[in-house]
Amino acid sequence: MSSELTRLSAADLASRIHAGEVSSVEVTRAHLDRIGEVDGEYHAYLHVAADQALAAAAEVDRAVAAGDTPVSPLAGVPIALKDVFTTTDMPTTCGSKILEGWVAPYDATLTTKLRQAGIPILGKTNMDEFAMGSSTENSAYGPTRNPWDTTRIPGGSGGGSAAALASYQAPLAIGTDTGGSIRQPAAVTATVGTKPTYGTVSRYGLVACASSLDQGGPCGRTVLDTALLHEVIAGHDPRDSTSVEAPVRPIVEAARQGASGDLKGLRVGVVKELHSDSYQPGVISSFDAAVETLTKLGAEVVEVSCPHFEYALASYYLILPSEVSSNLARFDAMRYGLRVDDGNMSAEQVMAATRAAGFGKEVKRRIMIGTYALSSGYYDAYYGQALKVRSLIAQDFDKAYEQVDVLVSPTSPFTPWKIGEKVDDPLAMYLSDLCTLPTNLAGHCAMSVPSGLADDDGLPVGLQIMAPALADERLYRVGAAFEAARGPVLA
Repeated sequence: MSSELTRLSAADLASRIHAGEVSSVEVTRAHLDRIGEVDGEYHAYLHVAADQALAAAAEVDRAVAAGDTPVSPLAGVPIALKDVFTTTDMPTTCGSKILEGWVAPYDATLTTKLRQAGIPILGKTNMDEFAMGSSTENSAYGPTRNPWDTTRIPGGSGGGSAAALASYQAPLAIGTDTGGSIRQPAAVTATVGTKPTYGTVSRYGLVACASSLDQGGPCGRTVLDTALLHEVIAGHDPRDSTSVEAPVRPIVEAARQGASGDLKGLRVGVVKELHSDSYQPGVISSFDAAVETLTKLGAEVVEVSCPHFEYALASYYLILPSEVSSNLARFDAMRYGLRVDDGNMSAEQVMAATRAAGFGKEVKRRIMIGTYALSSGYYDAYYGQALKVRSLIAQDFDKAYEQVDVLVSPTSPFTPWKIGEKVDDPLAMYLSDLCTLPTNLAGHCAMSVPSGLADDDGLPVGLQIMAPALADERLYRVGAAFEAARGPVLA
């Protein structure tokens, strides 16, 4: 029974819990047992909150027994939370030694929404330090392993959340996406992940990497599960100055509509600049097959050009480090987190020693790049130019959406690579974000859905679906239709 429960979708689990066929405590305990059995192999979690999760599940069961209406469609279904959202009852480390053991004095808005929705939090998942990376190898607590092949990476920075889903250690998960950190892990683990429109899911309590790019979002094993979670966490938040004051889109309705498999009247654009001979052949063949499937579902497919996407990688890796340099200045050994002090050091020496000991190599690299790009004499040449390119990329999107309703591309140019294969070549690592970066720079929404297995290595490939800002429901209509036609990838 325990094994069966961990294999069910979140929607099925919610239906059974609300009907009294199974208790939330049973479902939560089944996933906790699964974590105990297999997470030593995958290392998806940094902290497991068994007591808190079971207590939250018991509250849902009491409400069900009393005949109360569930507080949300997912009440009682447990979740894995990326360790970058603050929580008052468990540590928030951001995968960094500089925050080892730190417990926040307040919950993130997203954390609060999960609690109010009756969703037990199983624990916090592993991640690249401060969300900087594409492989979860940059975690100070060791890498997460891909359940499809434990010698390979699960993507990043949210590899822990994706691996928890793919290994059936959680039916739902939360990630964050700065340049693809929800979508790329979803692609390489055959799960579903959505980057919502920037500002539609609160960033309050999300420890910042790059504030103008970071966006929390939902992850699941099915499009419907992801849609149900998306509606729970979305909405305006007056405590977040970047929050968009707009109604939550009809996401679940769109997913249910899409599951019928009818895309007649929908215009789909294949982005010319995100389809290259340099991509892995198995990725391209899977993508081409996915486009053919969309055509069979009734969509009109055309090629569109977004010429400035060519400069997205360079623009992103100037904007992001610049914002990182500013945001991580707060870790100064004076306010919270690690403090290295032998008792004979000046404040400047303490700060330097603490940051040297607490930050990993990739974080230091990006701080240095960002500080240089923002320095006097270089700001206009580097950061200022990158912002101009960002505007041109947004204009490319706007022109494309005059012709089509959604855009599609591979989610990542590659299937998951071997752990350690690219750690000494950060530029090669950055290339894995080629397809996902433009959406973050524009602030639009995008989703990755499994498109099957690559025919050259048998590993998962993702189809990326992109839509304009505040048109998130389009992602779910197309994603659900494609999922219904393709069939399951995860057994």
